[in-house]
Amino acid sequence: MTALRFGLDVSTSAAADADPVADARAAEELGFDFVSASDHPSGTHPTYETWTMLTWIAAATSRVQVATRVLGVPYRSPAMVAKMAESLDRLSGGRLILGLGGGASDEEFRSYGLPVRTPREKVDALAEAVRVIRGLWTQPRLTYEGAHYRTEDAPLEPKPTRPIPIWLGTFGRRSLAITGELADGWIPSLDHAGPDRIADMHRQVADSARAAGRDPADLTYACNLTVRVTDDGDSTEADIAGSIDAVTKQLADLTAIGFDAFNLMPVGDGRARQIETLATEVVPRTRRAVE
Repeated sequence: MTALRFGLDVSTSAAADADPVADARAAEELGFDFVSASDHPSGTHPTYETWTMLTWIAAATSRVQVATRVLGVPYRSPAMVAKMAESLDRLSGGRLILGLGGGASDEEFRSYGLPVRTPREKVDALAEAVRVIRGLWTQPRLTYEGAHYRTEDAPLEPKPTRPIPIWLGTFGRRSLAITGELADGWIPSLDHAGPDRIADMHRQVADSARAAGRDPADLTYACNLTVRVTDDGDSTEADIAGSIDAVTKQLADLTAIGFDAFNLMPVGDGRARQIETLATEVVPRTRRAVE
């Protein structure tokens, strides 16, 4: 089995008491493999723009990978995302994970004057975005004519120094098929997927990869989930919760489905203590449990 990877959510909050850069440095020191941040630029709560914040984090760290979890495709031209990603990956020494999603926040798109697409259009646009980004990364010049995006004899230099991984946050049948066909990884949120459906969705991604002539084992299967380590039995707000042993078992059960990466989002009181417990107790125990 591929070595398990563990990531940690970094809040995009720009409140006076928030310090996402310090949080990312702490995650690196604690041994997490990557940090990630969601993408919701519109809202009444003060937040940082995700790409700008992750760039600042990458400059303030040296080892930990940085992941967009996930960029809403309607917010940014895929051609510009290709350029942005190449620059951030190069400047960070090859530490970017480019997470993309079709975009579920219709009210945010509407408020920013962006197109509000139907579910089918979102899936089609996501597939087009991946093709545009990959095309600009790999072809000398790209001409692409899609229903949602187009390029005309477009150059992009320099090309990436390595294959930048693209993970898709997808849930529906068509979007899961596109993930298996086009992506390097799949990063669903457990609460959106549902614990009863997650194994079947994993199979759909793997089957679609095979149908596209790819080896499903070449993909990363990363589960995004909220977690709470507690001995009081209260599982409120968390996708998985309980004692150190209980949380370890629940993560190990997800690896049995086929997940080989976890993006952890600690919830509840004592976030700093939760993070340290996850890093020093839960993560090593989970790795040992699946060896």
